[in-house]
Amino acid sequence: MTKTNRYAAAGVKLDTAEEAKRRIAKLVSATRTSLARGQVGGFGGMVRVPDGYKKPVLVMSTDGVGSKVLVAAAAGIHDTIGEDLVNHSVNDILVHGATPLAFLDYIAAGNLVPEIAEQIVAGVARGCRAHDMTLAGGETAQMPDLYQPGHYDLAGSIVGVVEEDAALHGDRVAAGDQLIGFASTGLHTNGYTLARRIVFESMKLKIDDPFPEIGQAVGQVLLAVHRSYAPALRPVLGEVHALAHVTGGGIAGNLVRVLPTGVEAVVDAGSWPWPPLFRVLMRAGQVGRDEMRRVFNLGVGMIAVVGRDDVEDVVRAAQRTQVPAWIIGEIRSTRASSAATVRFEER
Repeated sequence: MTKTNRYAAAGVKLDTAEEAKRRIAKLVSATRTSLARGQVGGFGGMVRVPDGYKKPVLVMSTDGVGSKVLVAAAAGIHDTIGEDLVNHSVNDILVHGATPLAFLDYIAAGNLVPEIAEQIVAGVARGCRAHDMTLAGGETAQMPDLYQPGHYDLAGSIVGVVEEDAALHGDRVAAGDQLIGFASTGLHTNGYTLARRIVFESMKLKIDDPFPEIGQAVGQVLLAVHRSYAPALRPVLGEVHALAHVTGGGIAGNLVRVLPTGVEAVVDAGSWPWPPLFRVLMRAGQVGRDEMRRVFNLGVGMIAVVGRDDVEDVVRAAQRTQVPAWIIGEIRSTRASSAATVRFEER
């Protein structure tokens, strides 16, 4: 038995990995922009910083799609989570006003299946092309001792750029600013551990069953693609004082991250409609309202903090991209030394 065969007997099939890489290379090549440098398949990806910046700042972020991959595996639909990953990452650097330049993905599996890897990266590539961003590279890893058969994990890193003077930090937020909530498309990429337990264990639903109050199959509802807010917000970034991407931790846990000391964000709890998905999860899982707010986005995937005079422009920009948006609260003053807080106001 050769050394290669011994590796295969241990669970790692090098020929399979090479086939997956061959398929992925075609998808990667289709995302290369005019800023791309180097060769596809190198040890590192390269992109050039665009011309025209006086003091360019690189903005970087790394994230994953969590246990949403288990829903994708159950449904046999693997391309949408790649798009989820890209859109999530684009939103994370959009919060700082950055334009995406390059993306790298990481796929880890027990036994790599080239067709599945190809589908995953097809979604990543689709998301990159939608944002004129180069898929600069990535990694595929086979670890049979770590992942169960049929299971895999997906993560990625993004690099963007913003003019230093235009970067958003939240320091412009002031009392009287308004909170504008932008509609989510569902769970996005957070809260799946609890959602899966409710849907598949408490409700006893199967992946192809119709989801209550919605009518679509469970798989369709749970795999709805994480929305990118770049098209809605990029035209009005100059009018925005701060942005909060509503991910793990919910509205309060993310909005507080962009607030300066001496203010509180007061969220009008009844100012937007909860999508049926969240009402069903709350009722079927017997989840308290406070926990719902900490775990899920509740239909609001991004929050913009803007001055009163700019509200109409920002809402109109969202409407032009078919993204529902609502005024969901305001910024109020507290003691100058007080830590920023977020509270919900029931009416």
